[in-house]
Amino acid sequence: MNDNINSIIRLAWHDKTSFEEIKRQYGISEKEVIKIMRKYLKPNSFKNWRARVSGRKLKHEKKLKLINKMNCDHK
Repeated sequence: MNDNINSIIRLAWHDKTSFEEIKRQYGISEKEVIKIMRKYLKPNSFKNWRARVSGRKLKHEKKLKLINKMNCDHK
């Protein structure tokens, strides 16, 4: 389980890995990823990660698809 936690944390930090991808690989929801990050990161690291994730559209595939569609429509 510890290896899975480390992998989940690594994926969650990676900008191009969506929460949906983490769910496909590990079967855990965005809410559960947030709980893991809160539990295993230092408070300041968790705060930095949340600020980073909150500002990124790439962490959600639906938003990414919408952005890509809009970009294609404008070309």
